Amino acid sequence: MKYRRKITGRLLGAACLAFSFISMPMASASVPGETAAVQAPACLSSARLHWPVVTGAVQYQVVILKSTEDTPANIVKTIDQVFTNGVEVRLSAYGEAAKSYYWKVCPLDYSGKAIGPFSTPKPIVSAGTDFNPTAPEPTTEFNQMDYAPVYPVYSWIPTAGAKHHEVQVWRKDALGGDTLVRTLHADEYDIYEDGGYTRPGSYYWRVRAVTAYGTPTSDWSPRSSFEVTTPTPVAALGDSITHGGGVISVPPGYTRYDWETYSPVPVKNIGFSGNTTDAMLERFDRDVLPFKPNVLVIMGGVNDYRGGTLGWTTIENLAAIRDKCISYGIIPVFATVTPIQPALFSRTGIETPPSDWKVHQTYINDWIMQQKYAVDVSTMLTDADGCLRRDYTTDGLHPDYTGKRYIGETIGNYLMQHFSWLTSKLKKKAAPEQ
Repeated sequence: MKYRRKITGRLLGAACLAFSFISMPMASASVPGETAAVQAPACLSSARLHWPVVTGAVQYQVVILKSTEDTPANIVKTIDQVFTNGVEVRLSAYGEAAKSYYWKVCPLDYSGKAIGPFSTPKPIVSAGTDFNPTAPEPTTEFNQMDYAPVYPVYSWIPTAGAKHHEVQVWRKDALGGDTLVRTLHADEYDIYEDGGYTRPGSYYWRVRAVTAYGTPTSDWSPRSSFEVTTPTPVAALGDSITHGGGVISVPPGYTRYDWETYSPVPVKNIGFSGNTTDAMLERFDRDVLPFKPNVLVIMGGVNDYRGGTLGWTTIENLAAIRDKCISYGIIPVFATVTPIQPALFSRTGIETPPSDWKVHQTYINDWIMQQKYAVDVSTMLTDADGCLRRDYTTDGLHPDYTGKRYIGETIGNYLMQHFSWLTSKLKKKAAPEQ
């Protein structure tokens, strides 16, 4: 299951506005960077605004103000259903007056309810604003990860009104003749890569807006780079729980909802969204072996049991992955398969699972915990009814921040406890501040 950004049937405008105009501190959601005014361009036709990702936010509401006076009468424009941490605002209709406008942003949950205050109003003409942008802006955070994922997800802040995009991925050549690896066709915000990157080297990607027929409507974005290195001592094979992403709208290219971020041990992400254990087994040779891991964390099965695959079939696949590991000198470490919360599946159109899904999940996890190396990450995510805790998920399938942090810390601590001979030599990047 890949993350989806479209949320229909929701009226969002009133929720955050009402929240802002009561007496509450506003600095807790402040936007970083200098607030001092900078030189405005001669013609300000649009401005791209940025803010930090807010944990738990599915979407954002952006409000343009005539001045710092934060009242309903001072509102120029309200932009709803912004599904990334930035937006380009068209301003040409307001002429010179736009240069004195301010803006603020409020984080919202799935239902359009504010989960925090508006940011402090900030001048549009200030440091951190991109004036009259001519290309989308990449938002991936591969440089903050210990390793680039085998299956990257590319994301960006689109130019105003753009609904279709073209993405190119290039491999750098030391002699200067870079090689085009592939071209992808995307919708508004992001694209999931189906072709894995296992060949060591330096890569970069770029994106531009196009029409539905492929005609370019923007310049190419700046290059965004990632490195593929080998060997990687610890890797993780799995589905979307391993691949990353959360709260429906934040893709795996961000670190916030990737459990690998919170592991105290650096882990190579070999997750692939939507994978069953059969698919994980099928791609083992292609995706795992090039990285020559000493230890492989194996976490899969949720797409099996929720799709009607019998627990025994899942165990056969996991056992085959285990046997492949052993034959190649890799130590397999199993993580229990996480629960689901079917009551929330309708939010993103996930199919209703079989009524006996818990039986198969329990059967799989009982087998997992009998393996030589196994770590339980599911029990703490489970409510009294045996389902994924509602406060840990937005779509009912994927754990969000709290769940992913718990998974990462639990797996990482287990690896340090059992494989200190390996983990003590590894250098971990610091997890980003929340």
